[in-house]
Amino acid sequence: MAGPRLAASFRGPSAPVVSVVLGLAVVASSVGGGLGADSSAPFPWDRVRLPEHVVPLHYHLLIHPNLTTQTFSGTAAIDLTVTRQTSAVILHSKRLRVAWAAIGAQEARVLEHRALEQVALLATEPLQAGHNYTVTIQYAANLSDSFHGFYKSTYRTQEGELRVLAATQFEPTFARMAFPCFDEPAFKARFSVKIRREPKHLALSNMPLMKTVNINSWLVEDHFDTSVKMSTYLVAFIVSDFKSISKISSHGVKISVYTVPEKIHQADYALDAAVKLLDFYEDYFSISYPLPKQDLAAIPDFQSGAMENWGLTTYRESALLYDPEKSSASSRLWITMIIAHELAHQWFGNLVTMEWWNDLWLNEGFAKFMEFVSVNVTHPELKVEDYFLTRCFDAMEVDALNSSHPVSTPVEDPAQILEMFDDVSYEKGSCILNMLRDYLTDNGFKAGLVQYLQKYSYQNTKNEDLWDSMTNICPTVGSDKSEQQGDGFCRRNQQSSSNAHWTKGETLDVRAMMNTWTLQKGFPLVTVTVRGKNVHLQQEHYMKGADSHPSTGYLWHIPLTYITSKSDTVRRFLMTTKTDVIILPEEVEWIKFNVYMNGYYIVHYEDDGWDHLINLLKENHTAISNNDRASLINNIFQLVRIKKMPISKAFDLTLYLKRETQIMPVLQGMNELIPIYKLMEKRDMEDTEKQLKEYIVNLFKDLIDKQLWSDDGSVSERMLRQSLLLFACMRRYQPCVDKAEEYFLKWQKSNGTLSLPADVKTAVYAVGAQTSEGWDFLLSKYRQHSFSIDKSKIELALSLTRNKDKLQWLLDQGLRGDIIKTQDLPYIIVYVARNPSGYHLAWTFLKENWEKVVEKFELGSHSIATIVTGVTNQYSTRPQLAQVKEFFGSLEEKSAQLRCIHQAIETIEDNIQWMDRNFEDIKTWLQKNHL
Repeated sequence: MAGPRLAASFRGPSAPVVSVVLGLAVVASSVGGGLGADSSAPFPWDRVRLPEHVVPLHYHLLIHPNLTTQTFSGTAAIDLTVTRQTSAVILHSKRLRVAWAAIGAQEARVLEHRALEQVALLATEPLQAGHNYTVTIQYAANLSDSFHGFYKSTYRTQEGELRVLAATQFEPTFARMAFPCFDEPAFKARFSVKIRREPKHLALSNMPLMKTVNINSWLVEDHFDTSVKMSTYLVAFIVSDFKSISKISSHGVKISVYTVPEKIHQADYALDAAVKLLDFYEDYFSISYPLPKQDLAAIPDFQSGAMENWGLTTYRESALLYDPEKSSASSRLWITMIIAHELAHQWFGNLVTMEWWNDLWLNEGFAKFMEFVSVNVTHPELKVEDYFLTRCFDAMEVDALNSSHPVSTPVEDPAQILEMFDDVSYEKGSCILNMLRDYLTDNGFKAGLVQYLQKYSYQNTKNEDLWDSMTNICPTVGSDKSEQQGDGFCRRNQQSSSNAHWTKGETLDVRAMMNTWTLQKGFPLVTVTVRGKNVHLQQEHYMKGADSHPSTGYLWHIPLTYITSKSDTVRRFLMTTKTDVIILPEEVEWIKFNVYMNGYYIVHYEDDGWDHLINLLKENHTAISNNDRASLINNIFQLVRIKKMPISKAFDLTLYLKRETQIMPVLQGMNELIPIYKLMEKRDMEDTEKQLKEYIVNLFKDLIDKQLWSDDGSVSERMLRQSLLLFACMRRYQPCVDKAEEYFLKWQKSNGTLSLPADVKTAVYAVGAQTSEGWDFLLSKYRQHSFSIDKSKIELALSLTRNKDKLQWLLDQGLRGDIIKTQDLPYIIVYVARNPSGYHLAWTFLKENWEKVVEKFELGSHSIATIVTGVTNQYSTRPQLAQVKEFFGSLEEKSAQLRCIHQAIETIEDNIQWMDRNFEDIKTWLQKNHL
């Protein structure tokens, strides 16, 4: 799945789940009554996880959705094998009305346990070990109103007609809403799917269509080929009126993109990207893609970014559809990365699947990491490597909280499982893999991956299976004399050329090293103290608010890298102890650790170490790479958070940004400075807030003035333009506002027909939305078909108004889901919360509509985390903290225990301390440093 952003910590399940037993008895024709007789029977199982002695082999599914009544009926016949004698078959079922069930030829009584989302089929005589049986269940249900299970989606045609379709989203625990099943990733089986539909519709599933049978004049039945062995969460089907375009990959796979008919002209970019990427992965993994086809479908209502269903990947429209005339550069980058992510899953996740959700990162961290490896090769012009480090900073943001969790962490119930889809599993997962790749070299790392995928194809794995596959790899690099040891480990010569590899000729124990990154939460802070030629190193756990919970006993195996003023050759050193010393060949002026920010750790330079680096940036900033500059900006502000550095020193460093032109350091500077005035906006601090805003505008003024109002330039130049112009216009930088107003008026005069450059639209719309008339005009365009590509840009612009009635209207509409699709509600809430005129509204809206929002997006989902964090993370006063604690404390325990709520509270506490400590110093610094 693609698309998350947040993180989570749980006490175990509270009281034992009360057995909710519903006797859905079998209706035998001879016994008209008998219903309800089972309601007293105890449910034969009391755990969240299913018993392991009944194993599914093959599902035969017949699904019949009715798009008019928005219901569906189904029959599931499941071939299974029994490994020890039992008299019940327990499987998952959620909101399905079971009408009838049988084991073999014998009818079976059915009990339901709603809290566990399970049903039990009671056999008339015990099922014998070593025997196979077929279980048959007939059932009916409503199409879901949320975004998971078998759910309904709608769209309007250009003529305004409302059309309905049905699509699926089963990951992680929602296949049970579409058919009774063993809904855990380790129960892999084959699936044969049949779908009944009206002749005017089209059905899609994981496998190609084999034949279509006419049932009667208004109903046909599609038979799809039998799937490979796979987990239930990867099954998918869609019934719609979509159109498609197709190509054959160079390996002979048919690739198609499906969209609503009127958007099919926006599918070409995705199709070409998918062909290139699938070919790349087949070559890279040395494993053929095992299915005959790969469909990519754009669903009008979709909660996350995309989903990797095997052979039928699904996407939200903005993650797949691209219009070369109208789409921005950032949209092209995001679409390419998401397709790369879902196609990487066809190997990592689909072919080889984690055994249980505690190791979700094996799926998601890998897919996230492979986006970079693949797109770097297939679309070099996107220069994706430039953006890798921001995801590591994003992960560190939540991983620095006490409420963070290890990458691999125990989970049981559906809400806890959903919470795993966060920045730690995705972003941190990809960052530690990138660090491992840097450590093992590209070739060594790739050899380990291929070995892992080949060994575990069609199986399930745990964390250590991956490390064991990496451990025996012995990469040879340049003049580096590596030797394979008899113990299967790789040892290196002490004298190996330092740029080729790691110092110390010790065993490369990948498992021991990586366990320190996956089995404990957080990340290390490495403190560097230079004494002549000796560099003293010390590591500790970096944690915000560490006063309240000091953490000892954390130790990482850190693959350190460094360059110095005397040598830009990357030197390497594996630090496995609390303290260590490196001896340099000669004394140096400055030393910079974590080269290119390839490592998941931050660095503090003691004594005058930071002064030398700040001076280097001031005198000759291009002496180190863009990413190294961005990481210095990030690290110094992180050190202010834990009182290792004064805020004045961090601000001193930012002065060099006046001469910075590259996207990553510029955006990192903004990412550190903008949140500071955002905290001030929600308090009565207007003077300092104004001074800070002026300082940031002046810092980037020269760069803003240089921006062309066009779509010329490289992808990174275009993305920088989009960010800078929006920032400048929102900060009322006059030259920017004048230009944007001029564009907006011309565009308005043309009734929206004038073609605006894609990358300046956001700024133009944002300025236009500041007047009531402009806002209304934008909304009228938002509702038109021809502006579908611009929807997200217009949503952002509409949410930047100072008019509270209009902001409230946006929130209400997002929940209603007619004009603004509910899939966009999380963003709308966060945009309004960031608006100084809207943050009270967003908080009140969240409190009043909590139940509805949870019902729509599911407890524990990333969407809920986005909303909770987005609404509260700019609070920094004690009354705000008290309100947040009071509201979330009043919810029932399952909600109150959400990890995102712990994170929100911790973040506010940290903000309060931060403002108490630094506000006066910022005020003083700004008065001294007028730009």
